[in-house]
Amino acid sequence: MLSVDVYNIQGEKTGKLTLPKTVFGVKVNLPLVAQAVRVYLANQRQAPAKTKHRGEVAYSTRKLYRQKGTGRARHGARSAPIFVKGGVAHGPQGKQNYQRKLNQKMKKAALKSALSKKLEDKEIIILTGLEKLTGKTKELAKIIKNLELKVPKEQVGKKTQKKLKISLVLPVLWEKVMRAGANLPFLRLLQARQLNTYEVLNNNLLIFTKESLEVLENNLKRKHENN
Repeated sequence: MLSVDVYNIQGEKTGKLTLPKTVFGVKVNLPLVAQAVRVYLANQRQAPAKTKHRGEVAYSTRKLYRQKGTGRARHGARSAPIFVKGGVAHGPQGKQNYQRKLNQKMKKAALKSALSKKLEDKEIIILTGLEKLTGKTKELAKIIKNLELKVPKEQVGKKTQKKLKISLVLPVLWEKVMRAGANLPFLRLLQARQLNTYEVLNNNLLIFTKESLEVLENNLKRKHENN
């Protein structure tokens, strides 16, 4: 079943919409989805860790004691790694590269699998009328409350509700919608052309507009032609 419910901004069902089978009706490839998520998270990782080597620690460079005759090992400075508070030998220097790659064909297939899985779990709906918003947060919060969510409506927007995550997929950057949703901690605003496997899975509900569905389908087709 590729049909999903269509809601207006009052939270009323206005009908159903059949989603494209080439995007929402593919066989779910869980290993590929997991790989796409790993690649995405690895590419978000930074490498800020850095240790000071013996030339960077704040110590005098004078020779500790004479070279010969003491019976001890030769040392040139207290900053050597062998001493307490000395430099670190072979420590991280902030240059680690955690980047991974996934070709476009695999990214597209993983995204389609994730969207198909979301549809199987009935976690996709269509919302119309967002262009009528004036940019106020309370308007968009009221719309979310009016929708049939899998969590109690009275918990939406409360600080105690930490598990609720909703992704609203827009065709382009609608300024008034972006401004209205900026202060809603449970709402994630995305563009259809920037949708990826991780963002699809990292929510309780995925909300599309009819326009964003068209942009998503065309974008996936275009990638397929380029491959």
